[in-house]
Amino acid sequence: MGASLVAKGLAGGHGHRTLFEELDLSVAPGDVIGVVGVNGAGKSTLLRLLSGIDQAWAGKITLNPGDAFVGWMPQEHERLPGETVAEFIARRTGCAQATVDVNAAAEALASSDLSSRVDGQDPSDVYSSALDRWLASGAADLDERLPVVLADLGLGAGAAARGPHTRTPSSVTPGTLMTSLSGGEAARVGLAALLLSRFDIALLDEPTNDLDLDGLDKLENFVRAQRGGIVLVSHDREFLARCVTKVLELDLAQSTNRVFSGGYDAYLDERETARRHARESYEEFADKKADLIGRARVQRDWMSQGVRKANKKSSDNDKGRRRAAIESSEKQAQKVRQIENRVARLDEVDEPRKEWQLEFRIGAAPRSSAIVSTLNDATFRRGESDAEDFVLGPVSLQVSSGDRIGITGPNGAGKSTLLAGLLGRLEPVTGSVSPGASMAIGEIDQARSIFVGKARLDKAFEAMVADWQEAEVRTLLAKFGLRAEHIGRPVEELSPGERTRAGLALLQARGTNVLVLDEPTNHLDLPAIEQLEQALDSYDGTLLLVTHDRRMLERVRLNRYWHVDQGAVVETAGARSLQ
Repeated sequence: MGASLVAKGLAGGHGHRTLFEELDLSVAPGDVIGVVGVNGAGKSTLLRLLSGIDQAWAGKITLNPGDAFVGWMPQEHERLPGETVAEFIARRTGCAQATVDVNAAAEALASSDLSSRVDGQDPSDVYSSALDRWLASGAADLDERLPVVLADLGLGAGAAARGPHTRTPSSVTPGTLMTSLSGGEAARVGLAALLLSRFDIALLDEPTNDLDLDGLDKLENFVRAQRGGIVLVSHDREFLARCVTKVLELDLAQSTNRVFSGGYDAYLDERETARRHARESYEEFADKKADLIGRARVQRDWMSQGVRKANKKSSDNDKGRRRAAIESSEKQAQKVRQIENRVARLDEVDEPRKEWQLEFRIGAAPRSSAIVSTLNDATFRRGESDAEDFVLGPVSLQVSSGDRIGITGPNGAGKSTLLAGLLGRLEPVTGSVSPGASMAIGEIDQARSIFVGKARLDKAFEAMVADWQEAEVRTLLAKFGLRAEHIGRPVEELSPGERTRAGLALLQARGTNVLVLDEPTNHLDLPAIEQLEQALDSYDGTLLLVTHDRRMLERVRLNRYWHVDQGAVVETAGARSLQ
């Protein structure tokens, strides 16, 4: 029988701001629960509470059994100085801590009197518990399993070499420093940690980020094969649709949370129906209330007119007529009180609040030359030595003005190298590159490297749009959800999602006729991804889109498709052929 986790009345937040409260969640063996909500709704906060790393503001979390192994895989692949791949994986899987604990328990047991107790516990019991945890974590055979998994992911000495056009597989071994890895390699090592983990309950924060299609396929197979419960946060809609069995929605706008049974697509349908019913219920309530208030106002006006007429002296001084007028006014007042009582008895229906939406357009620039870039038998080389050189090409391609090209390929296949060559940023070692004229390039690179350093966000942004006033910059950033608490912080302290939104704001501020997007959906929430797709649909310039987001490939208007692998670029028929 597997482990389970139950959260009752959970509340959490940041600083003085409550993000969610009265949250109930039950995680049973076999459950795959996707947590969705806008950035800042508390998704990562919730995972930290469930893992026990942070304490909830209110509520209770219960594990059954009490020593169930709960593992948390954070969003960022934190790379500690001097930490090797093997040490990183041991830390992420919990094997490192389990080893420290069992060694400490063994030393305490060896040095203690067997009749003594430490902190009220028998040393032998402490050691037995630590040993059980060490075995359950998989630490006993981690060193043997690690090279096999690395090889299966195209890393390590056991990986099958794919020729001189790819990074040498043996360059990423258990002893390789994590700080030396590329973003794609770090993502694969993070996936290796997950595949090697033996958690009873796994908490996964954005496990799909930076993974290529092969990595996504392995991740999906792992998630679907797990017997233990999984709670995950992901903005990959296809991954959610294929894997999750339930959806927990953190609705920041309505200050509510709710668990939807069924998969992700069923959640979308049910959520849309629930939102429509909520709007209809409010409008029905508002119409009824307005009608009653209007009728009360009319009755009150009639009553006031009757009193005024009754108080006027009639020409014949008819007291009976005056008395009748007063009685009529009193009846009107009684009707007003009845209507007001009906208004008071109405069941109050709160108006559904609208979620913040990232609504933007991509700034346009005058059209570039008819030919944006041409590669003629171009070969590009990257690396510091012959043993580590990466070679792309020879490649012959042409990008024309107005082309909308979707680009995919495995991590490390050369997609970023191809972009650098097309844009004239990397000189070919053979062949030639002919960039076009009048190019106004707008770009979001995979590392979001345009926003780095210690400068404040508003000052860094102002430096990139020199003709903008400070107030204009702040107003624009606020439209992208970057407000006072963000703009005064150094850009290096911003989250990846915040840097991505800053990059999107820059695309609106500056005109572009060649748009280059390298994994733009990483770190964006689901509503923002949909807004980005809409903005791309209305953008008429040249587009180079590198993405592993399968739904984006299908929804964005594209007219050409390239697949990069083993140093070659192949033009394919459509989005389906890239997946």
